[in-house]
Amino acid sequence: MPAHFVRAGGLYQETGYAYAAIAPPGSLVFAAGACPIDETGQVAGGADYAAQARQTMANLVTALAAAGAGLADVLKTTIYVASADAADLGAVWDVVHADFAEHEPPSTLLGVSVLGYPGQLVEIEAIAHSRALDMAG
Repeated sequence: MPAHFVRAGGLYQETGYAYAAIAPPGSLVFAAGACPIDETGQVAGGADYAAQARQTMANLVTALAAAGAGLADVLKTTIYVASADAADLGAVWDVVHADFAEHEPPSTLLGVSVLGYPGQLVEIEAIAHSRALDMAG
């Protein structure tokens, strides 16, 4: 049984994401916060929010694939941006939304004061549905 997105009636419909998601029992993947860290352990993208978001999304895709999932299987994201400027949050959201394309899982976008690595501006957590269990069962 695949995951199902809920678009609740009576709520604003032009959000670019669903309001809730339902997944079959035993199939959830909880991805740690993906960071814009490259293969050498350095923060990629410098002070460019969009560049850091692109590296972060690439790292999220890799982590999800290792768990038998992809972006189309994501049920919920939490996106952290080290900024109080709405333009910076929007730049990150634009990258994330473009990578998800037509798949619009429930999402939370937050401006925070600091993230874990020096120079880190973006972090993205995801909950996904693993198809690995669907194939095994």
